[in-house]
Amino acid sequence: MTNLNVTQNVAMITLDNVPNKIDLIASIFNEVASHGINIDMISQTAPYKGNINLSFSLDEENVPKAISALSKFKKEIPHLRIDIISNLTKLSIYGEAMRDLPGVAASLFTTLAEAGVELKMVTTSEVDISYLIDQKDEEKAVEIIKQRFELE
Repeated sequence: MTNLNVTQNVAMITLDNVPNKIDLIASIFNEVASHGINIDMISQTAPYKGNINLSFSLDEENVPKAISALSKFKKEIPHLRIDIISNLTKLSIYGEAMRDLPGVAASLFTTLAEAGVELKMVTTSEVDISYLIDQKDEEKAVEIIKQRFELE
């Protein structure tokens, strides 16, 4: 029914106070890509007073290159703040059956909450839910998800 994939050595970069302008957002991602950095999960907050927060995950080894790429935007965006969280693990729970199975997200949030696992970021699709968690919680989270969804 459902599968679990674990990706280690992940970092998350959050850009705070980004003007909600699609051309600017595109230029941010183009700049990161031009440095040969592959990003994974992307999360954007709803606009508030014309600004958004933008978070994305990447391999930890690419953080220095990403910071270098993003630093050029500090001149263009005076109030830009760049936050980095390292030592993360990405857990992806996926399966075609999730498309027609209500409550998978609710069950996962409940299971992780009961285990005291803090979430750093969540992205979803109809058949996939991905969580960024602290690396120190990886073993516990994997075990409880396997138990809850009867995975091997």
